[in-house]
Amino acid sequence: MKLVDIHGVTQRYGKLTVLHGLDLSLDAGEVLGLLGHNGAGKTTTIKLILGLLRPSEGEVRVLGRAASDLDVRRQLGYLPENVTFYPQLTGRETLRHFARLKGAAPSEVDALLEQVGLGPAAGRRVKTYSKGMRQRLGLAQAILGHPRLLLLDEPTVGLDPIATVELYRLVDRLRAQGTGIILCSHVLPGVETHISRAAILAGGRLQTVGSLAELRREAGLPTRIRVAGHQSGQWLSRWRDAGLDVRPLDGERVEVLALNGHKQQVLQTLIDGQAQDLEVLPPSLEDLYRHYMQRAEQAAGGRP
Repeated sequence: MKLVDIHGVTQRYGKLTVLHGLDLSLDAGEVLGLLGHNGAGKTTTIKLILGLLRPSEGEVRVLGRAASDLDVRRQLGYLPENVTFYPQLTGRETLRHFARLKGAAPSEVDALLEQVGLGPAAGRRVKTYSKGMRQRLGLAQAILGHPRLLLLDEPTVGLDPIATVELYRLVDRLRAQGTGIILCSHVLPGVETHISRAAILAGGRLQTVGSLAELRREAGLPTRIRVAGHQSGQWLSRWRDAGLDVRPLDGERVEVLALNGHKQQVLQTLIDGQAQDLEVLPPSLEDLYRHYMQRAEQAAGGRP
């Protein structure tokens, strides 16, 4: 059973269509990166999964049931981009309140506060918390009760680099335990190594969905191969003579852009020539995102 199964969903607000025939799914133990520009349809998609909206057309099934089913909602965790709490309550009182709402064990509260780094501040009122601390508290409430499905909207907003690393370690642990996670973020380098698949939205239309390896094959973007050392000038001349896109980076390094048909040939040449300081950089998630955004813009006639 799919944790999330969205089929043929179109969403309209009056005359404005914000989603066009969306098909999307999520399995247990999978992290889906839901990516797109502001207004692409990400928040609408999350609201449909939460049961806060009903689709104008199509169907949304969550845990095999209607998204509005109360039993389904008890098995979800959600961290919004802008999280707010009652300022007069302490962090511990806030989390105990959500534990009662979710039917979670009260014993989880203190352990979760420690897990997200708020143990020493558990007795302080939320109004004294920084933005990063409120974000950590929001994460703790989202994972109360061991949700089967977790929705994270810009979860690293306000977090320092160490807290960001800890958050993604938590995401990895939850995935290993079978939790399905949908993660929205504009910080693409941060999410790249933690998602199973990426879904890229533009203008309310799904541009592509798949693993990074699948998207790389589909996009056909070149791999960047960099080599350094006293022979770099030799490689520069040889690759230019072969008609490849090659450029000097500095006095010691050169870079060639190799498509799949040339990548093996270039690497074999470097290995046979005992090249040193060899670096192979496949297209990143950011490269892929830019590619699909540009393609969507061209299809729309240059409109954003």
